[in-house]
Amino acid sequence: MTAPDIHLYTAATMNGYKPVIFLEEAGVPYDLTLVDFSKREQHAPDYLKLNPNGKIPTIVDRAEGRAIFESGAILWHLAHKFGRFLPADERARSEVMQWLCFQVGHVGPMMGQAMYFQRIAAPNGHHEAFAIKRYVDESRRLLEVLNTRLEGREWIAADQYSIADMMIYPWARAFPWARVQVDDLPHLQAWFARINARPAVQKALTIPKAQPQFWDADADDSAFLKENAARFAPNV
Repeated sequence: MTAPDIHLYTAATMNGYKPVIFLEEAGVPYDLTLVDFSKREQHAPDYLKLNPNGKIPTIVDRAEGRAIFESGAILWHLAHKFGRFLPADERARSEVMQWLCFQVGHVGPMMGQAMYFQRIAAPNGHHEAFAIKRYVDESRRLLEVLNTRLEGREWIAADQYSIADMMIYPWARAFPWARVQVDDLPHLQAWFARINARPAVQKALTIPKAQPQFWDADADDSAFLKENAARFAPNV
Protein backbone atom coordinates (compact mmCIF):
# COMPACT_ATOMS: atom_id res chain seq x y z
CA MET A 1 0.00 0.00 0.00
CA THR A 2 1.40 3.40 -0.98
CA ALA A 3 2.05 5.81 1.88
CA PRO A 4 0.23 9.15 1.77
CA ASP A 5 2.18 12.09 0.39
CA ILE A 6 1.93 13.97 3.70
CA HIS A 7 3.41 12.90 7.03
CA LEU A 8 2.44 15.36 9.78
CA TYR A 9 4.30 15.81 13.05
CA THR A 10 2.23 17.77 15.54
CA ALA A 11 0.93 18.12 19.09
CA ALA A 12 -2.02 19.57 21.01
CA THR A 13 -1.16 23.26 20.67
CA MET A 14 -2.72 26.19 18.84
CA ASN A 15 -0.09 25.96 16.12
CA GLY A 16 -0.34 22.19 16.07
CA TYR A 17 -4.02 22.17 15.08
CA LYS A 18 -3.64 24.36 11.98
CA PRO A 19 -2.42 21.68 9.53
CA VAL A 20 -4.76 19.09 11.03
CA ILE A 21 -7.69 21.41 10.30
CA PHE A 22 -6.54 21.84 6.71
CA LEU A 23 -5.99 18.15 6.08
CA GLU A 24 -9.32 17.17 7.60
CA GLU A 25 -11.18 19.92 5.73
CA ALA A 26 -9.53 18.94 2.44
CA GLY A 27 -10.09 15.21 2.99
CA VAL A 28 -6.42 14.57 2.34
CA PRO A 29 -4.94 11.28 3.62
CA TYR A 30 -1.92 11.74 5.86
CA ASP A 31 0.28 9.92 8.30
CA LEU A 32 0.45 11.32 11.80
CA THR A 33 3.16 11.38 14.44
CA LEU A 34 2.27 13.00 17.76
CA VAL A 35 5.30 14.71 19.26
CA ASP A 36 5.56 14.17 23.03
CA PHE A 37 6.89 17.31 24.71
CA SER A 38 7.28 15.53 28.04
CA LYS A 39 9.89 13.30 26.36
CA ARG A 40 11.41 16.29 24.53
CA GLU A 41 10.85 14.51 21.24
CA GLN A 42 10.86 17.88 19.48
CA HIS A 43 14.58 18.10 20.28
CA ALA A 44 15.49 14.59 19.16
CA PRO A 45 18.27 14.56 16.51
CA ASP A 46 16.09 12.92 13.86
CA TYR A 47 13.36 15.51 14.37
CA LEU A 48 15.80 18.42 14.28
CA LYS A 49 16.85 17.24 10.83
CA LEU A 50 13.27 17.98 9.74
CA ASN A 51 12.75 21.12 11.82
CA PRO A 52 15.97 22.78 13.03
CA ASN A 53 13.97 25.05 15.35
CA GLY A 54 12.73 22.07 17.38
CA LYS A 55 9.06 23.14 17.29
CA ILE A 56 5.82 21.76 15.89
CA PRO A 57 4.20 21.36 13.44
CA THR A 58 6.32 19.91 10.65
CA ILE A 59 5.32 18.01 7.54
CA VAL A 60 7.24 15.74 5.24
CA ASP A 61 5.97 15.85 1.67
CA ARG A 62 7.06 12.45 0.42
CA ALA A 63 6.14 13.24 -3.18
CA GLU A 64 8.52 16.19 -3.18
CA GLY A 65 11.09 14.60 -0.89
CA ARG A 66 11.30 17.49 1.54
CA ALA A 67 10.28 18.67 4.98
CA ILE A 68 8.47 21.93 5.66
CA PHE A 69 8.26 23.61 9.05
CA GLU A 70 6.43 26.70 10.39
CA SER A 71 2.64 26.49 10.33
CA GLY A 72 2.13 29.36 7.87
CA ALA A 73 4.56 27.85 5.38
CA ILE A 74 2.91 24.46 5.84
CA LEU A 75 -0.61 25.72 5.13
CA TRP A 76 0.58 27.78 2.17
CA HIS A 77 2.28 24.67 0.75
CA LEU A 78 -0.74 22.45 1.33
CA ALA A 79 -3.12 24.99 -0.19
CA HIS A 80 -0.99 25.20 -3.33
CA LYS A 81 -0.39 21.46 -3.52
CA PHE A 82 -4.03 20.43 -3.19
CA GLY A 83 -5.67 23.49 -4.71
CA ARG A 84 -7.90 24.10 -1.70
CA PHE A 85 -8.76 27.05 0.55
CA LEU A 86 -6.69 29.57 -1.42
CA PRO A 87 -8.23 31.73 -4.15
CA ALA A 88 -6.82 31.74 -7.67
CA ASP A 89 -7.14 35.50 -8.12
CA GLU A 90 -3.87 37.24 -7.22
CA ARG A 91 -5.47 40.15 -5.35
CA ALA A 92 -7.60 37.76 -3.28
CA ARG A 93 -4.60 35.50 -2.70
CA SER A 94 -2.62 38.48 -1.43
CA GLU A 95 -5.44 39.29 0.97
CA VAL A 96 -5.25 35.77 2.38
CA MET A 97 -1.48 36.08 2.76
CA GLN A 98 -1.82 39.40 4.61
CA TRP A 99 -4.13 37.89 7.23
CA LEU A 100 -2.00 34.77 7.45
CA CYS A 101 0.96 37.03 8.30
CA PHE A 102 -1.25 38.95 10.76
CA GLN A 103 -1.64 35.73 12.70
CA VAL A 104 2.03 34.74 12.49
CA GLY A 105 3.35 38.18 13.41
CA HIS A 106 0.76 39.38 15.89
CA VAL A 107 -2.04 37.11 17.13
CA GLY A 108 0.13 34.08 17.89
CA PRO A 109 3.05 35.89 19.55
CA MET A 110 0.88 38.23 21.66
CA MET A 111 -1.64 35.63 22.80
CA GLY A 112 1.17 33.15 23.33
CA GLN A 113 2.91 35.53 25.70
CA ALA A 114 -0.37 36.30 27.49
CA MET A 115 -0.76 32.58 28.04
CA TYR A 116 2.87 32.06 29.05
CA PHE A 117 3.04 34.75 31.71
CA GLN A 118 -0.31 33.77 33.27
CA ARG A 119 -0.32 30.01 32.81
CA ILE A 120 3.35 29.07 33.13
CA ALA A 121 5.49 31.82 34.62
CA ALA A 122 3.10 32.92 37.38
CA PRO A 123 2.39 29.41 38.75
CA ASN A 124 6.15 28.87 38.86
CA GLY A 125 6.67 31.91 41.07
CA HIS A 126 7.34 34.53 38.39
CA HIS A 127 4.28 36.78 38.47
CA GLU A 128 5.01 39.71 36.19
CA ALA A 129 2.03 42.06 36.39
CA PHE A 130 3.39 44.50 33.80
CA ALA A 131 4.02 41.75 31.25
CA ILE A 132 0.62 40.16 31.86
CA LYS A 133 -1.20 43.47 31.32
CA ARG A 134 0.89 44.27 28.26
CA TYR A 135 0.16 40.99 26.49
CA VAL A 136 -3.47 40.64 27.56
CA ASP A 137 -4.21 44.21 26.43
CA GLU A 138 -2.49 43.69 23.08
CA SER A 139 -4.28 40.36 22.58
CA ARG A 140 -7.56 42.10 23.24
CA ARG A 141 -6.68 44.84 20.71
CA LEU A 142 -5.92 42.23 18.05
CA LEU A 143 -9.22 40.47 18.68
CA GLU A 144 -10.92 43.84 18.28
CA VAL A 145 -9.18 44.18 14.90
CA LEU A 146 -10.63 40.81 13.92
CA ASN A 147 -14.06 41.78 15.19
CA THR A 148 -14.02 44.91 13.03
CA ARG A 149 -12.76 42.95 10.05
CA LEU A 150 -15.58 40.43 10.39
CA GLU A 151 -18.38 42.98 10.49
CA GLY A 152 -20.48 42.20 7.44
CA ARG A 153 -18.21 39.27 6.48
CA GLU A 154 -18.45 35.56 7.08
CA TRP A 155 -14.74 34.88 6.64
CA ILE A 156 -11.48 36.70 7.24
CA ALA A 157 -10.26 37.15 3.68
CA ALA A 158 -11.28 37.01 0.02
CA ASP A 159 -14.97 36.36 0.83
CA GLN A 160 -14.31 32.66 1.35
CA TYR A 161 -13.25 30.19 4.01
CA SER A 162 -9.51 29.96 3.57
CA ILE A 163 -6.21 29.14 5.21
CA ALA A 164 -6.40 32.60 6.81
CA ASP A 165 -9.34 31.39 8.91
CA MET A 166 -7.55 28.13 9.70
CA MET A 167 -4.45 30.00 10.82
CA ILE A 168 -6.21 32.49 13.08
CA TYR A 169 -8.96 30.32 14.56
CA PRO A 170 -6.97 28.06 16.95
CA TRP A 171 -5.28 31.08 18.57
CA ALA A 172 -8.21 33.49 18.67
CA ARG A 173 -10.61 30.79 19.85
CA ALA A 174 -8.27 30.10 22.78
CA PHE A 175 -9.11 33.46 24.34
CA PRO A 176 -10.16 31.76 27.63
CA TRP A 177 -6.66 30.32 28.06
CA ALA A 178 -5.19 33.80 27.46
CA ARG A 179 -7.80 35.27 29.83
CA VAL A 180 -8.97 37.79 27.27
CA GLN A 181 -12.59 38.94 27.40
CA VAL A 182 -14.59 38.83 24.14
CA ASP A 183 -18.20 39.15 25.34
CA ASP A 184 -18.63 42.47 23.53
CA LEU A 185 -17.14 41.31 20.21
CA PRO A 186 -20.21 39.91 18.41
CA HIS A 187 -18.73 39.55 14.92
CA LEU A 188 -15.78 37.60 16.27
CA GLN A 189 -18.10 35.36 18.28
CA ALA A 190 -20.28 34.73 15.22
CA TRP A 191 -17.15 33.71 13.30
CA PHE A 192 -16.20 31.32 16.10
CA ALA A 193 -19.68 29.79 15.88
CA ARG A 194 -19.41 29.30 12.11
CA ILE A 195 -16.08 27.52 12.40
CA ASN A 196 -17.15 25.56 15.49
CA ALA A 197 -20.04 24.19 13.42
CA ARG A 198 -17.74 22.70 10.77
CA PRO A 199 -17.49 18.91 11.31
CA ALA A 200 -13.92 18.71 10.00
CA VAL A 201 -12.79 21.30 12.53
CA GLN A 202 -14.44 19.44 15.38
CA LYS A 203 -12.75 16.24 14.23
CA ALA A 204 -9.38 18.01 13.96
CA LEU A 205 -9.61 19.14 17.57
CA THR A 206 -9.59 15.48 18.59
CA ILE A 207 -6.41 14.79 16.55
CA PRO A 208 -4.63 15.30 18.88
CA LYS A 209 -7.24 15.68 21.58
CA ALA A 210 -7.68 19.32 22.54
CA GLN A 211 -7.53 20.44 26.13
CA PRO A 212 -10.98 21.84 27.00
CA GLN A 213 -9.26 24.51 29.08
CA PHE A 214 -7.94 26.09 25.88
CA TRP A 215 -11.40 26.76 24.48
CA ASP A 216 -13.94 26.72 27.32
CA ALA A 217 -14.00 29.54 29.87
CA ASP A 218 -16.03 27.34 32.23
CA ALA A 219 -13.67 24.35 32.17
CA ASP A 220 -11.93 23.46 35.43
CA ASP A 221 -8.35 24.35 34.73
CA SER A 222 -6.80 23.66 38.14
CA ALA A 223 -5.31 20.22 37.51
CA PHE A 224 -4.25 20.93 33.94
CA LEU A 225 -2.79 24.30 34.92
CA LYS A 226 -0.51 22.65 37.47
CA GLU A 227 0.57 19.93 35.03
CA ASN A 228 1.13 22.37 32.17
CA ALA A 229 3.06 24.84 34.33
CA ALA A 230 5.35 22.07 35.57
CA ARG A 231 5.97 20.76 32.06
CA PHE A 232 7.10 24.14 30.80
CA ALA A 233 8.67 25.48 33.99
CA PRO A 234 11.10 28.32 33.26
CA ASN A 235 14.75 27.50 33.83
CA VAL A 236 15.33 30.60 35.93
